[in-house]
Amino acid sequence: MEAPSTAVQKETKQANAPGRLASIDALRGFDMLMIAGGGQFIALLGGKTGLPFIDTVAAQFEHPAWNGFTFYDFIFPLFLFLAGTSLAFSVTGGLAKGIPPSVIRNKVFKRMLILIALGILDKNAPIDIFDPAHIRYGSVLGRIGLATFISAILYMKCGTTQRLYIAAGILVAYYLTLILVPVPGFGSGDLSFEGNLVGWIDRNFMPGILKQGTYDELALLTQFPAICLTIFGTVAGDMLLGGTKAGLKLGKLFAFALAGIVIGLLWNFVFPVNKHLWSSSFIMLTSGMAFAMLALFYWIIDVKGYQKWAFFFRVIGLNSLVIYLAVRFVDFNESSRLLFAGIYKHAPENWHEVYNALGGFVLVWLFLYFLYRQKIFVKV
Repeated sequence: MEAPSTAVQKETKQANAPGRLASIDALRGFDMLMIAGGGQFIALLGGKTGLPFIDTVAAQFEHPAWNGFTFYDFIFPLFLFLAGTSLAFSVTGGLAKGIPPSVIRNKVFKRMLILIALGILDKNAPIDIFDPAHIRYGSVLGRIGLATFISAILYMKCGTTQRLYIAAGILVAYYLTLILVPVPGFGSGDLSFEGNLVGWIDRNFMPGILKQGTYDELALLTQFPAICLTIFGTVAGDMLLGGTKAGLKLGKLFAFALAGIVIGLLWNFVFPVNKHLWSSSFIMLTSGMAFAMLALFYWIIDVKGYQKWAFFFRVIGLNSLVIYLAVRFVDFNESSRLLFAGIYKHAPENWHEVYNALGGFVLVWLFLYFLYRQKIFVKV
């Protein structure tokens, strides 16, 4: 790696608000890269190269049917975690400027409502507003909005240690609830797809339609453990905001990373790691991984000063909401086919979808780069 040039330092100063860390934007960009086409591209490489290592990596970009874990399961939890980290910076900055907590709370509340509305649009387009019974109300954006709002309230009311106790209490209570509360027709402690308490509550209390018909991992009960990821993100934000030396910050981040991963793996023996249930072991494992990823990016980019390599990711991370909705409503893969099929048609046919996915992602990044050059950064 090479140290940052003067041009890169100037760009960073202009794009980052005071106190903003380039590593957070870069890590968010890495996360969105997986959502905006990078994950699909890697998955499509499976079985095509003849290289066992590539096949192993590609397999990590498929979600398990129920219990289990792949790297692809980490993508959404990482975003929730980073939402909390960014929240710590924005709330602390707002309070430092003399903005009353009530104003900050109202702003985050409005943001939550907007994200819930955008999430419903995203999951149901074209949406029939006259048939609410056939609308799916659970969504990725809605979960981000709710988790951020609750975490903002807790951040302004509670200290770091208190928030850790709250998150731990939620995860333990969630585990005990799913283990001890009996489900009609299945009894207590049934963590199967058909017999778990989360699905029963969805079927009986969640309005609209559910993702899997009888179950929806973005519906009601799973909101509680998901919020803990954002709470843990605010704890990481406090570590980075602290006045201690960078080495001590890194030590704390890696310590929490190790603790989260170990607790998650141990908890897995009695409460399996399961993204669909957002099990407590899943939350601890992914939060530990998020602490580790943040520490790594912070050390390389903000401590060591190697920023040039991260520019590719930061272009994505600075407009994460735009790209999340853009890949839903704009068919970049079809644009890729129209532009590049005349070139890749000469390659072996089983590679066509790989090259088309790559072309689609290139178009996505160029679109974001255009917004970046125009200094257009859309925030809610």
